[in-house]
Amino acid sequence: MPLSVEEGAERYLRHVALELGLSANSRSAYRRDLVAYGAWLAERGVPDLTRVTPETLSEYVADLASPHGTPDGEIRPPLAAASITRRLSTVRGMHRFLFEEGLLDAHAGSGVRTPKRAQRLPKALPLADIEALLQAAGGDDPVGLRDRALLELLYASGARVSEVTALDVDDLLAAPGTADAVEDPDTALGSGGFVQVTGKGSKQRIVPYGSYAGRALAAYLVRARPAMAARGAGTPALFVGPRGARLSRQSAWLVIKAAAERAELSQEVSPHTLRHSFATHLLAGGADVRTVQELLGHASVTTTQIYTQVTADTLREHYLLAHPRAK
Repeated sequence: MPLSVEEGAERYLRHVALELGLSANSRSAYRRDLVAYGAWLAERGVPDLTRVTPETLSEYVADLASPHGTPDGEIRPPLAAASITRRLSTVRGMHRFLFEEGLLDAHAGSGVRTPKRAQRLPKALPLADIEALLQAAGGDDPVGLRDRALLELLYASGARVSEVTALDVDDLLAAPGTADAVEDPDTALGSGGFVQVTGKGSKQRIVPYGSYAGRALAAYLVRARPAMAARGAGTPALFVGPRGARLSRQSAWLVIKAAAERAELSQEVSPHTLRHSFATHLLAGGADVRTVQELLGHASVTTTQIYTQVTADTLREHYLLAHPRAK
């Protein structure tokens, strides 16, 4: 029986939502990939998914990797290898699911090769730039206190910006033996503590943070958040905007961008820059790669090991500059 891309996509999206527990952001990305795939099939006169073959998917990959004209006369550049890999992964996942469910007679994605991704080293800021960035986010007004707490926690925990903006006040955990984080933030958080982070696939992890982030969080919770939250509908969100609603990822990105501009940093800074800096600085300081893997919430240590190359490159650079017989 014919199976349209729309029907197949909806079945697959329900599967990843209910059985795999993917986040709303991940499901939106999957949907965009499948809509683009459906449009591509329609342009080539492929009526439904039962007509898709491995050769069809190979042609799809080749097309994504090649520049071509658009209907409005512009030339679309080829997608990066990472973007092609992500799109093909989504499409193959749908075909495999529909095949295993008995809705397709064959798995068209088996055997289709993805383009080799060039390994890109993550960009980390030097410690001096991190300190300048955090100082630039400061201020005694409520928004300034919030921004400083936000950036301090991002760097202290290595959490993704989506994970930090999703935090509730109750996700802040004081160190054992201290006061309650909600009742007495100054005492409970001032020397550091833990935060319960919900990552990809709704997996939770406990991440520590130090005294710098703790003091910034305590100042924000005592002197800024109550008045800001009172303007809203009583959200449990840790970080809120001036109207009392949960701070969005986009707003957090703007906070980081503004702080980087005030600090006059030459390197482009994004929310992920703080995460990369967190991992790189931990490894450079002697942390075990498995520990960093747990703190970052990586499913595989292979993802974390890219940071070991960064620190090795830094060590070699220092060696070449300092050793009298290095050159």
